[in-house]
Amino acid sequence: MIKLNKIYTKTGDGGNTALGNGERVLKDSLRVSAYGNVDELNASIGVVTLYATQVLKGKLKNIQNDLFDLGADLCVPISKKNNHRLRLSKGQIETLEADIDKMNEILEPLNSFILPGGCESATFLHLARTICRRAERSVVSLKSQEEINNNTLVYLNRLSDWLFVASRVQNQENSSEVLWSPGKNK
Repeated sequence: MIKLNKIYTKTGDGGNTALGNGERVLKDSLRVSAYGNVDELNASIGVVTLYATQVLKGKLKNIQNDLFDLGADLCVPISKKNNHRLRLSKGQIETLEADIDKMNEILEPLNSFILPGGCESATFLHLARTICRRAERSVVSLKSQEEINNNTLVYLNRLSDWLFVASRVQNQENSSEVLWSPGKNK
């Protein structure tokens, strides 16, 4: 269990930070950027919960917990001595996929792209989706340089899909989905 008695340590004042294995790296390293983007995504999902129904709020809280697991996974480089560390599992991805399938059952097929927006909860879900895509890109950059648990990348890819479908559900419940009209303002 983590114990935080003192929030500031002054050990990062020079621009470096400690990874989960104790190794010190620059704060702008690919690894720190990746889990920092995941942290921003998690905070944006916290904003969504302010506007969510109780059912959606429960699902979002589970996702936030998964994102902490994902960040913990990313902050400890893969090595033989770190194999016992917390790693994101395939089961967490499968939960998202099952949820996407269930939500899709009540939605009409799309014939156009959707403009990000609609009701409040859908708008913030779209914002979280774009932050999720940025987090995914940063994990791809990290993967190009270092070994990672591939489940982290798959989870983020699936989560962006989940956020998109959840935004559609929220807009359907509020009759507020807005479709893109190509060339409308020519």
